[in-house]
Amino acid sequence: MHASQRRSAGLGLALVSTFAFGGSGVAAKPLIEAGLDPLHVVWLRVTGAALVMLPVAWRHRALLRRKPGLLAGFGLLAVAGVQAFYFASLSRIPVGVALLIEYLAPALVLGWVRFVQRRPVTRAAALGVVLAVGGLACVVQVWSGLSFDLLGLLLALAAACCQVGYFVLSDQGTDEAEPADPLGVIAYGLLIGALVLTVIARPWGMDASVLAGRADLGGSSVPAWLLLGWIVLIATVLAYVTGVVSIRRLSPQVAGVVACLEAVVATVLAWVLLGEHLDAPQLAGGALVLVGAFIAQSAAPKAPSEGPVAGSDGEGLPAGHEERLSGGRATP
Repeated sequence: MHASQRRSAGLGLALVSTFAFGGSGVAAKPLIEAGLDPLHVVWLRVTGAALVMLPVAWRHRALLRRKPGLLAGFGLLAVAGVQAFYFASLSRIPVGVALLIEYLAPALVLGWVRFVQRRPVTRAAALGVVLAVGGLACVVQVWSGLSFDLLGLLLALAAACCQVGYFVLSDQGTDEAEPADPLGVIAYGLLIGALVLTVIARPWGMDASVLAGRADLGGSSVPAWLLLGWIVLIATVLAYVTGVVSIRRLSPQVAGVVACLEAVVATVLAWVLLGEHLDAPQLAGGALVLVGAFIAQSAAPKAPSEGPVAGSDGEGLPAGHEERLSGGRATP
């Protein structure tokens, strides 16, 4: 596939992933209001997705021998770590502040690429991050709930670091002769994440009867199991699959900026489906995030100063190349 075609396909997949992740909050909130604990919703989400992907895990069981470190890292960081740290931070700081700190991840990804991997980063990508983070601050209205809690801020920053792990680990091994299949990585990551979250969420205390009832979605009564099905199949399975594949077609830094749109998607869907209206600063912030993501994804990576980067296609891109309760890679 030509580089420009691969990039276009990667951008399309990144947008699908962003919309899928962004829709999780709208489906999860009615379940929480119906009586489920937020951590129990997260556990149901990850465990359900792990069960769906179980046949894929069996098909790619050779990965357990070939890439145990990658699978463990993806499960601990990209699945369990983001969600656990994010929800822990919410108990101490406002949602908007926690979400903004979590989405510092694209800036941290740029730092990882530039200073750890020693790969070039374009000025446009850096500008895109600045604009996207600034717009995100407006979308979540960070000024409306500023309260300084050092532990809460550190927990939110830990969620951001785990989200960096999602982007970086999704890109690992793409330059190898036999790269790890992304579906296998996701399947085992979800299984490992489910095991970790079982310890954290303690689902044996969950009120499972809620799932047999109905929940209120913007004034409409819908089956609770239908909302859970959306969270599992669309906001988790589809979101992770398209997200990881998009990172391999784009790059961690570009996909990271595009992922900032997730907060905008979550906010707009909450406006349309839950009646949580947006004001002028939020609309302006959403536009700023869109501009930042466009600038970052349309920028051509700088060529390395001394020959092509190992494992790249000569353009600086890796060869073969992505709440309120928004998914936390989310939220996951």
